[in-house]
Amino acid sequence: MTVHDLHVWEMSPGHPALIGHVEVKQMKQWPRILEKISAMLRETHGIDHITLQPEEAGKQELEAVPAQVEKARHTALLTKEHHGHTEYVSCTSPAGPHRMAYHAWGDPRNPSILYCVHGLSRRGSDFRVMAEALCDRHYVVCPDIVGRGDSDYLANPMFYAVPQYVSDMVNLTQQLGVAQVNWFGTSMGGLIGMVYAAMPSNSVRRLILNDVGPRIEPAALIRLASYVGKPFSYTNRHIALEKLNSICAPFGKHTDSEWESLNGPMLVQKNEQWILHYDPAISVPFGSVTPAIAKAGELAMWQSFQKITCPILIVRGAESDLLSRQTVAEMCAQNPHATSIEIAETGHAPAFIKAEQIDIARQFFL
Repeated sequence: MTVHDLHVWEMSPGHPALIGHVEVKQMKQWPRILEKISAMLRETHGIDHITLQPEEAGKQELEAVPAQVEKARHTALLTKEHHGHTEYVSCTSPAGPHRMAYHAWGDPRNPSILYCVHGLSRRGSDFRVMAEALCDRHYVVCPDIVGRGDSDYLANPMFYAVPQYVSDMVNLTQQLGVAQVNWFGTSMGGLIGMVYAAMPSNSVRRLILNDVGPRIEPAALIRLASYVGKPFSYTNRHIALEKLNSICAPFGKHTDSEWESLNGPMLVQKNEQWILHYDPAISVPFGSVTPAIAKAGELAMWQSFQKITCPILIVRGAESDLLSRQTVAEMCAQNPHATSIEIAETGHAPAFIKAEQIDIARQFFL
């Protein structure tokens, strides 16, 4: 048994996380090996947030999905609408089990899969317009990352962090039974994509990082901290929508119908109040990050980014306060597979609801 591509860091003070790959002689040995490794990491090193991917020694490629599994998946999904139906995947964290919702457009028999993964306080509906435009070429899958939208909330908010999100996306890929995916990640969704695409034998074919990189500028962190998880409650939906639109002004200029498409699904009614769709506790780990933890996290992200071997397109909003031009230049210098494009008159982050932006994704994922 050998271990490689091991990453260890603190998600927040006192909460270390580990991601790695383990080669085993026979896959049937994996449950017993995982149990022993997990016990050792918890008891000896105090690490209980663990994501380990098994690989059978000598096998470099992903095994083909059994024909009966593929047929069952298609039979189940073909009975549903292929334009925005919702499914769930069972996941787990050290705090217990949870479900992650995902919304899908297109034909599930299509071997070209496109994951669209949203930002910190957003949900999969962000990509509805793009999904409808691209589902002629791809089966488009847009998860609500745990704690958002139709997904469950975590019992322990300290696990609202990238390692948990990566683990949940691995579970999604396994449930879908696919060997290869394209990945569009906005902000946090791009960070999840970077870690996922850095894992050996990963399934990522092509990767768009929408206004995010290994380094996040302090000004953006201050802006995000000013509203994520803060009280948001209005009796009037129109006023709530206007308030949310003002928070999202860096997305760029949009028509009223575009704002409704983007931010309407962010609002849910509860006890006669319009509130936001997510668990306010998603801000708990975010708010506990110290400068030292932030630096260690940035270093881990650079290491992940450098290991990615698929084509990468970095999209930057020209007025972004999160992704600087200097960081984009460093990313292109450090990974030969990376190219970049800048979108005028947008900040963090381009919404990819306009036809000219959607066409960027269409062309890249050909």
